[in-house]
Amino acid sequence: MTDGQRNRPEPEDPVAGWSRLHGEDVSGNRLVVGWLGLVHALARRVDRVHPDVLSVVGVAVAAGAVAAAAAGGPWALLAVPLVVGNGVLDGLDGAVALRTGRARPLGAVVDAVADRLADLCLVLVLLVLGAPGWLCAGLGAALLLHEYARARAQGVGMTSAGGVTVAERPTRLVVVAIACAGAGVAPGGTPGTAWNWAEVSGLVWAGCAVVGLAQLAIGIRRELAGRPWADTGGSGRADQAGDDRG
Repeated sequence: MTDGQRNRPEPEDPVAGWSRLHGEDVSGNRLVVGWLGLVHALARRVDRVHPDVLSVVGVAVAAGAVAAAAAGGPWALLAVPLVVGNGVLDGLDGAVALRTGRARPLGAVVDAVADRLADLCLVLVLLVLGAPGWLCAGLGAALLLHEYARARAQGVGMTSAGGVTVAERPTRLVVVAIACAGAGVAPGGTPGTAWNWAEVSGLVWAGCAVVGLAQLAIGIRRELAGRPWADTGGSGRADQAGDDRG
């Protein structure tokens, strides 16, 4: 055993570690628990790779999905494993950070930025597959609003994620993967209707986004309603309603 192996901290329980970092207890969610178990098992094989590198590779993989989808025809099928791969890498960077004791605030920022870039790539996948520009613009705005509202609430004292909504990244990944698979297998459109796969998937995403924003708003209000303003910027005065230091 090398000195590095002896000095490495014992890996934290995947569910407990995720819940601690995100402020949301997911121990009762079998789907999330199963997913965390899977990515932590995979993380054992790549725990020598820095988590930030995995985050950057995840963005590159998402960009590759855009290129594959833009090629059209059967190439759209190649976008499916790339979209799924981005989701796996998104879980791996956090899993490796927890396993190796490298979880840190800067890494969380890198991960969040990488996730948003990858999300915008997912929107571009739908666009190049034929979804209307107005719909894709709305999806991009909705996902950024969803994540900004959560981050801003956490910045003023919310200690949880505000709830796990139906509009989280797994939903986005599944919807876009289905659009890619459909466009590759049945380019003529959805069976029986011939509707564009990307447009249908985009509308499903939009519906989830509306519900997810409502769920998040309820969660934020539940945590922050009635809480007094606190000095979060070291100014020596209490924040006032309407302040935006963001």
